[in-house]
Amino acid sequence: MSNHIEVSVIIPVSERFDDVPALYHDYKNALQASGYSYEFVYVLDGEFPDVLAALKTLRDQGEQITIIQLAKWFGEATALTAGFEHSSGEMILTLPAYYQVEPGEIPKVLEGLKTHDMVVARRWPRIDSSINQIQAKLFHWALGFTGCNFRDLGCAVRAFKRQVIDEVTVYGDQHRFLPVLADRRGFRIIEIDTQQSSKDVQRRIYKPGVYLRRMLDFITVFFLVKFTKKPLRFFGLIGTGTLVVGGIMLLVLVIERLFFGVPLADRPALLLSSLLVVLGVQIFAIGLIGELIIFTHAKDLKEYTIAEIIN
Repeated sequence: MSNHIEVSVIIPVSERFDDVPALYHDYKNALQASGYSYEFVYVLDGEFPDVLAALKTLRDQGEQITIIQLAKWFGEATALTAGFEHSSGEMILTLPAYYQVEPGEIPKVLEGLKTHDMVVARRWPRIDSSINQIQAKLFHWALGFTGCNFRDLGCAVRAFKRQVIDEVTVYGDQHRFLPVLADRRGFRIIEIDTQQSSKDVQRRIYKPGVYLRRMLDFITVFFLVKFTKKPLRFFGLIGTGTLVVGGIMLLVLVIERLFFGVPLADRPALLLSSLLVVLGVQIFAIGLIGELIIFTHAKDLKEYTIAEIIN
């Protein structure tokens, strides 16, 4: 390989992983077929003694692998960030530590970077469990509310130019939504159909807490995409709606009392309408405070990407 690295391959090792040497050699053969110079960076998100021993054995055999061992479990987004920081390639390729697409499809993914800033692999046709496919369809249906129409964000095979990760920050579990956040910044993104691995057939049913966290992550990304610099549009809409409902209820109660002699004592509706009015004002005020914060820091915020300057 050349001393100049063109592609940095980042492989985070977390809860799920397949045979390390076999998968590494499959990935390596695919990278050699692409014709690019490359480096492999494995990031162990916690203690995985078997994986660490297998990677050290590969290094002893002459394989050029960088191994990053995190002190404890921090999450896949943190593991990817650590890999990005310790890589040097002009292009970055993230791959899972398990079979998800056929390795021979990797050159096709890298080829897409010639015309786009980011390439997202889509497993198609899907051959895994129907339960997995139903979950994926529901997730991507909800994703449509952000204005993005990706069809397989669950696939960890992605390639992008370094500029993308330099300008888009991911934290928590937002690595799944990296294409969405990059699209918001104006990067050119394409989704490419790739053959799903015949080994990627495991049925995935998670604990209720996992689905709850995914839903909260989705809400966070939805807000970041739609209302980062316009918080009053979000909180103002909710606050105004709540205030109007509470005000109408309160007005009806007052009219009943003044013109029809209906007593207000022992009427829960009075308490409910008053609470809605107060809650609406508070939510609206949160939006105003958000607008003040954005206005104060507006000159430091950048939510665009320049494709080219012609002078």
